[in-house]
Amino acid sequence: MAVELDGPRLNPRSGAARQLVVFLHGYGADGNDLIDIGRAWQQYLPQAAFASPHAPEPCGQAPVGRQWFPLTFRDPNERWVGVNRAAPLLNRFLDAELERHTLPPSALALVGFSQGTMMALHVGLRRTTAPAAIVGYSGLLVLPPEGRLEAFATEITSRPPVLLVHGDRDELIPPQALFQGAQGLAALGVSVEWHVCAGIGHGIDAEGLRHGGEFLARRFAAAR
Repeated sequence: MAVELDGPRLNPRSGAARQLVVFLHGYGADGNDLIDIGRAWQQYLPQAAFASPHAPEPCGQAPVGRQWFPLTFRDPNERWVGVNRAAPLLNRFLDAELERHTLPPSALALVGFSQGTMMALHVGLRRTTAPAAIVGYSGLLVLPPEGRLEAFATEITSRPPVLLVHGDRDELIPPQALFQGAQGLAALGVSVEWHVCAGIGHGIDAEGLRHGGEFLARRFAAAR
């Protein structure tokens, strides 16, 4: 039987959904980890529906958590292999959620944290129709083996605006990953904004949440 993603959802605060925001959680968490951000963002996005699917695999390092792909840190290409393997399953979920709300693909926004940011960037840049926006917290842009942007560029089919947010005290994924990701995206012709949160480790603070909510509100308004 084919695996299908599922997880917690929030309906719009007012009326029928005009936008869809999908949260992609980090390694060892699950969909419940991020869905409350939707409640916080309803002030910015009252007509948005929110979904936060559980990643497809049990996490090898956190028995009650989930993973989009395994991380052993023994294979330098495991992130690239992982995002490519998980992408079709995530794309099916995104298409089904858009259909559930009778929304066009352009009404989608992806919001990732850590490993979820890797998935959001990988999938969002390869959607047939560009999402309205991508927000990536505490993550990185996964490049092909040897980090060749030329190979990456041949795969991109959409260039949605991106916001990257990172804590300056992140010891798990160093903040340099934000600047590397921003430079790589800009080189690929993607409009990218970024924000560094002072004194924050591998997590999201209130300032980072505000930046993300306001960014999505601006991008959805511009897409109308």
